[in-house]
Amino acid sequence: MDLPKYQLSAENSLAVFEFISIGPKGRIKKLVKFSKTHIEDVYNLGFGDKIEHTNEINDLAISNNNDSEKVLATVVSAIYAFTDKNPEVWIYATGSTKARTRLYRMGINKHYNKVKKDFEIYGLKDDLWIGFKKDVDFDAFVVKRL
Repeated sequence: MDLPKYQLSAENSLAVFEFISIGPKGRIKKLVKFSKTHIEDVYNLGFGDKIEHTNEINDLAISNNNDSEKVLATVVSAIYAFTDKNPEVWIYATGSTKARTRLYRMGINKHYNKVKKDFEIYGLKDDLWIGFKKDVDFDAFVVKRL
């Protein structure tokens, strides 16, 4: 997607990405991690502030750095990079809170016409996976490169 985004740094496997959010709250290190799940070819998308001493993700942090669109575009660019290298995998994503899952849905809604050209997108609603629809409040999402 041709949106402003931060520069990513990644390890060789492209399973862990790091970038820095820059705004009124300062420079905040962020991590994006793709982790294998118990289901073959399904990876969990983890995202949040980097905890320096452990290199783990704080997915409950609220940065309020006035750059949420740029941050989400950067996470999407990590998804593109990971699925470029691993086109057969599904990426599972849900927010750490209902509000964050709603934010993800709003981001997909806003850029749906572009994203649907590159990804299959499904949402979880009432314990069923259905094709993504703009007007549905989903609990989680899975995407796969076309």
